[in-house]
Amino acid sequence: MRYSLFHVERQDSMSLQSQIREMLVSAMIAGQLPANSPVPSTRAMAKRLKVSRNTVMLAYQALAADGFLVARERSGFYVAPDVQAAPKHKTQNTAQQTSDALTPVNWDDKLRLRPAAQLNISKPENWHDYKYPFIYGQVDPKLFPISAWRDCMRQTMSLKWLDAWTDDRFSADDPMLVEQIQQRVLTRRGVMARSDEILITMGAQNALFLLAHLFVREDTPVAVEDPGYPDIRNMFELRTNHVRRIPVDDEGICVDHLGDAKVVFVTPSHQFPTNVTMSMRRRRELLAWANENDALIIEDDYEYETNYRGEPTPALKSLDTSGRVLHVGSLSKSMMPGLRMGFVVASADVIAEVRALRRLMLRHPPGNNQRVVALFLSLGGHDALINRLHRTYLKRWEIMSLALADYFPGWSHMPAFGGTSFWVQGPRGFDATQLAVEAIKDSILIEPGDIFFADSKNHKNYFRLGFSSIPDERIEEGIKLLAKRATKVLGATPIEATQSATITTFAAE
Repeated sequence: MRYSLFHVERQDSMSLQSQIREMLVSAMIAGQLPANSPVPSTRAMAKRLKVSRNTVMLAYQALAADGFLVARERSGFYVAPDVQAAPKHKTQNTAQQTSDALTPVNWDDKLRLRPAAQLNISKPENWHDYKYPFIYGQVDPKLFPISAWRDCMRQTMSLKWLDAWTDDRFSADDPMLVEQIQQRVLTRRGVMARSDEILITMGAQNALFLLAHLFVREDTPVAVEDPGYPDIRNMFELRTNHVRRIPVDDEGICVDHLGDAKVVFVTPSHQFPTNVTMSMRRRRELLAWANENDALIIEDDYEYETNYRGEPTPALKSLDTSGRVLHVGSLSKSMMPGLRMGFVVASADVIAEVRALRRLMLRHPPGNNQRVVALFLSLGGHDALINRLHRTYLKRWEIMSLALADYFPGWSHMPAFGGTSFWVQGPRGFDATQLAVEAIKDSILIEPGDIFFADSKNHKNYFRLGFSSIPDERIEEGIKLLAKRATKVLGATPIEATQSATITTFAAE
């Protein structure tokens, strides 16, 4: 199977033996020939490369002498157990023999976009290893009904459902999943939609990317919330230089600042990251503004299912009578982030175009995942899970609310909606990034809030505390330890800082 990795060039200035050594070393260093794995026999390699067996044998013996290969009696040559620790000068010299004659690619001239240079939310991959992971967007696996999910997966493996994931649907979605989203998900949000007005996506992120590419040109003025979701800001900035940052107050995005924007992104049910719920008055103002200015509204209805404190608020899409709201939803936060299952609700004409664009990218989300989610929804598994999350999150919300009141009085703004995080604001001059570094020493993870602002350097005093993935019994203890670390950064306790400084709300700033 690995023979296709190997070839030699007869016209190359390097000898055949040197080429064999170089290609084997490159494969080892790249991990394609892992430690202790066998390399092709000298006879097989000679046949593959159409060279003499002696040439291959000499190359293998030279690599064994350099510590890259080991010979095992009556078994052949194997990659050395410590190949990654081979002397650097040997690997560099081997690779240099061919690279000297080549002109490296100047990627700065080739790349049209540089998304890697944008500022993004970053979280450690090993967050599970931290005792107090106050990070947003992760779930507690203990809350998930794995038995019910496993049963749904088994059913999709039966002959009855086999074609749901073995057939190539081209650009079509699983009709059962679309139906379940109509009946069990959108009804919770007060949204009425036909099947041709719904498209399944690989999470909300995929949906937002598709919409940004369909509706934003180089000269399109777009508006985003500030503070707001960094990824949508970055998506828009890849498309246009006319991205407007609109302030948010305690009723949501400030409509009177929208100006001539033609596309507006909002998180009305649960503002990201401040947790503000857009008032009904502000929703009507926003819809009226969109009609008057011939604008479109992209509604990210994230965390709609975590409303366990206030009265259910209808989605902005449910109030839309002109079709200007493009509704984006996701099941990631209530089920599992790794599932990547989301959807778009819009007019049939829009969905047809989004579907065509999605086909060019990935055709459709995996059919087996769609059918498993459809069964999970139809059997009531998702409804039961939401009820369980409500009970658990309410308890954790109460614990964190009390802990913050005790150790960080006046710093946090209690979310009236519910959700899974607290937005925290320290006094001016406080550096939450420094606090995050200090907190790691106590195995505490927090999210500095400056990344959510367009003008990040002037908002270092914000941070976010998530509680969806931390056990109840660790919340207060973690907040207490965090307060001690904050004392080190402040030079005073958070309580003393509150008493000696006027902490304004984020809206006032």
